[in-house]
Amino acid sequence: MHQALVTVVEDICGRYGFDRTRMTDIVIAVQQRLGCVSTEAMEIIASKVNSHRVEVESVVTFYAFLSVKPRGRVIIRLCKDIVDWMKGYDEVADAMAKELGVTMGETTADGGITLTSTPCIGMSDQAPAALVNDVVVPNLTPERGRQVIRDLRRHLDPAQLITMVGDGNNAHPLVHSMVRNNIRRRGPVHFDGFESGCALERTIDQTPENVIATIRASRLRGRGGAGFATGQKWEFARNASGERRYVLCNADEGEPGTFKDRVLLTECPDQVFEGMTVAGYALGSDSGIVYLRGEYAYLRAFLENVLETRRRQGLLGKAILGKPGFDFDIRIQMGAGAYVCGEETALISSCEGLRGDPKNRPPFPAQKGYMGCPTIVNNVETFSAAARIMERGANWFAEMGSERTTGTKVLSICGDCRKPGVYEVPFGITARELLDMADADNPGAMLIGGPCRQMIGPERFGGQICYDDLATGGAILIFNRARNKLEIAEHYLDFFIEESCGHCTPCRVGLVLLKEVVHKVVSGAGEPSDLDYMRRLANVISQTSRCGLGQAAPNPVLGALQNFHTLYADMVSDRKLGLLSTFDLSKAVADAELRVGRMSQYV
Repeated sequence: MHQALVTVVEDICGRYGFDRTRMTDIVIAVQQRLGCVSTEAMEIIASKVNSHRVEVESVVTFYAFLSVKPRGRVIIRLCKDIVDWMKGYDEVADAMAKELGVTMGETTADGGITLTSTPCIGMSDQAPAALVNDVVVPNLTPERGRQVIRDLRRHLDPAQLITMVGDGNNAHPLVHSMVRNNIRRRGPVHFDGFESGCALERTIDQTPENVIATIRASRLRGRGGAGFATGQKWEFARNASGERRYVLCNADEGEPGTFKDRVLLTECPDQVFEGMTVAGYALGSDSGIVYLRGEYAYLRAFLENVLETRRRQGLLGKAILGKPGFDFDIRIQMGAGAYVCGEETALISSCEGLRGDPKNRPPFPAQKGYMGCPTIVNNVETFSAAARIMERGANWFAEMGSERTTGTKVLSICGDCRKPGVYEVPFGITARELLDMADADNPGAMLIGGPCRQMIGPERFGGQICYDDLATGGAILIFNRARNKLEIAEHYLDFFIEESCGHCTPCRVGLVLLKEVVHKVVSGAGEPSDLDYMRRLANVISQTSRCGLGQAAPNPVLGALQNFHTLYADMVSDRKLGLLSTFDLSKAVADAELRVGRMSQYV
């Protein structure tokens, strides 16, 4: 084993205190330094953190951004989510592959460039888009894709691809990105300016119990999709037994079509971090973790700088704002390309240096979460809202929204519309109003909440965006009348099949079976019985899968069948002669006809 390799890996392990629970950080750092995490590197890591090589390998092989074998110095990850596909992914992929002389997933002969595809990278408002190492290249066309390849062949430096910078903090020197925020509508909770420290000053004047009471009085519900009462979650964690408590921020928005947390982190990081600090005070916690998805690595230096500025201002660290005993700090934990880590227990596993496998519940994280301690996991938008509530009051917040869902909601709207982007709107707004805001193009369907929710048709466009009607974690996808809704569902099944952790049979096997029958119907070979089979199979997967991914994955299919049943009933037909619809008799006898030199005769 080369001493140089030992030195490099040992140095990286030492950077993280030779702590096995920081395994995810260690293997990401090794990958960045060496281009892969080889078997030799795994053995060194295992010996330095008192683990086993197989445990290191289980982490490395779990994440899409990590590799056991070397890949190109530059890795182009072309996004293939549903919106990118609608906007021309196939044409861009074909152009880039031909320019490189490789197929998708291959590396050029000189080892310089790897071309691969990846699920949603949080850029659905500017698709097709790609990650070139950590550089975001949005709004691709076939010609621009070819030009990216030509430029990289000359310099192999993704940073040189940046020809302009986006708006707001995308132009900050520590971000320097071509990404645009596309904030189409600003609301009073998240996009109304924020003075650092103002919420904390009001927080420390109260007891932790009163802070939780304020959050409860606001009736803030988690903005990640499930809509659990935030104050109640905080109260559970505060009252749970345990020596330490943790505050985790889920910044791993991987739902295809979602990008609103990307914008909040870019433009409102102080407000998000302040909300986490408020939670730390309420729970009696001294530690917070932001789980930042690997696709947003381009924001990390900027976010670290914001955290350091808050430390200098006395808003993080020891005795915050001079209050004895109020000690709280935040670190950033990077993800490495695993959609399932958006599920809170899988996220916790990843933060603990394990594979991002979901955990069994109960116990719930508020009882036994990160490192076995009481833990709250809220998403970026929830913490941002909590800070504003402490600044302006529970009553102010509760006066906005619908009768049972208070406040505003930040939505990511994209698809067949002329104004994709981020909209902060009051709960209770109708789907039809959103279509008008986004200047939808002949809308025939909407996916409210991304693929984890159901697709609705025009008859439900009058429904309200709220947890009691059309619930959403933030993604709104618009499809025009020409789109085949079941074909869209098939694309989403591809996504869930790829992102499944594979732990449980209903998800690992059931989704593949569901995809097969959906494809059968979409391709025109379906029978009436297939629709009932699809429905039954989808329900079994939903009811028996271990975690939220499998439980939600069949929703696009169920939504299409429920809301567009007539359309799919017309696509299937009874088969005559007792032949399977997928059986092609002419094709089956073709080889025999060639051998005997004559055509078959059959009726």
